[in-house]
Amino acid sequence: MNDYSKREQVGWCMYDFANSAFYTTVITLFLGPYLTALATSAADASGYVHPLGLPIYARSFWSYAVSLSVILQVLFLPMVGAVADYGRRKKEFLGVTAYLGAVATMAMFFLKGSDYLLGGLLFLIANVAFGAAEVIYNSLLPEIAPPEDRDTVSSKGYAYGYIGGGVLLALNLALFMGAGKIGITEGMAVRISLSSAGVWWALFTIPTLFTLHDRGPAHQLARGQSAVVTAVRHLARTLKSVGSYPQTAIFLIAYLLYNDAIQTVIALSSQFGSDELKIPQAQMTLTILMVQFVAFFGAIGFNWVASKTSAKRAVVLSLIIWIGVVVYILWVKTMVAFFLMAAVVALVLGGSQALSRSLFAQLVPKGREAEYFSVYEVTDKGTSWICPIVFGLALQFTKSFRVAILSLLFFFVAGLLILLRVNVEQGERDVAAQAAA
Repeated sequence: MNDYSKREQVGWCMYDFANSAFYTTVITLFLGPYLTALATSAADASGYVHPLGLPIYARSFWSYAVSLSVILQVLFLPMVGAVADYGRRKKEFLGVTAYLGAVATMAMFFLKGSDYLLGGLLFLIANVAFGAAEVIYNSLLPEIAPPEDRDTVSSKGYAYGYIGGGVLLALNLALFMGAGKIGITEGMAVRISLSSAGVWWALFTIPTLFTLHDRGPAHQLARGQSAVVTAVRHLARTLKSVGSYPQTAIFLIAYLLYNDAIQTVIALSSQFGSDELKIPQAQMTLTILMVQFVAFFGAIGFNWVASKTSAKRAVVLSLIIWIGVVVYILWVKTMVAFFLMAAVVALVLGGSQALSRSLFAQLVPKGREAEYFSVYEVTDKGTSWICPIVFGLALQFTKSFRVAILSLLFFFVAGLLILLRVNVEQGERDVAAQAAA
């Protein structure tokens, strides 16, 4: 089935509308500060908690939880992608993983007191499921849109996501600010907000599942072999053959570095604002809400830049701005300065991510989309692993957010320099040659 249906493209974009509630409400805003507060309440006199007997600085617990969730993704997502490519029942895989994540997110309503370990466990389940669903979702892009439309469709998906995440965030802001008037505590408002992200995720995944189509088998299974065993063996061969697509490999290395840093800024920004700058939760929510709607226009704007230049040049421009943002953070000490920083981040956020996704889709071998996107997803939306570990260690040993933030600069610069080496046209020729062979 190679027809490209506008209805199916809209349905595909609607999944971004659905899952961005988890991304904005849980990862970007509420869970980091709330889980830090739970860990702090359980900490000893020196500020440390001891899960499994390990001494962990309570303020670093969230960054370590983010890293651990992505280490688990590294183990599981490639297998998910391989099985999806063999079974070619991507819609069903998307539904199962999305609803697993949604249910774990709904269960965050029950977090209170010193339940930081339960909170960490629910986050691990939700974020691994989130990543697994994203693997399937992203791998569908080459199937629902022709090459000349992928920048636009990918950017629209991110734009839908910013609207969806922003609408729920606005509702949660109203709940949080009006908590006293309706007789609930701010803690209860946070718990309801966290749970609402799971409900939103589950509800708006329905249109996606109704509109997407499975494309039929891409690979034939040997008689008597299971899809899982065969897919894992094929994935091992695929990873060994990445050298056959050098431009794809170079891009993946660049993306691993710079997008890991992007995701770390997003995941830890609310903790920086609330913990370091002491910005009240209501004002933090308003700031993140602003980011959602400005990012909508940023995604559309960078798609226009890409149409006038190229996706690669547009991503390079966004990374230069990101580097400037990280340097600027070192001097951020007031809410106004934080708000200005967030506005600039919003302008480049959607473009850097949406165009990276469509650019990678041009470099993926046909029939192995989910496998390759499972590697891509290791540091895609909502996931990062190297930077949070570096950040958490820097914060634990220096007790300084600013020193920890400075550690991210290396990843942005290194990612940019490696991206400049990617020859997109050659990469497309390599993939086309493989398809013709």
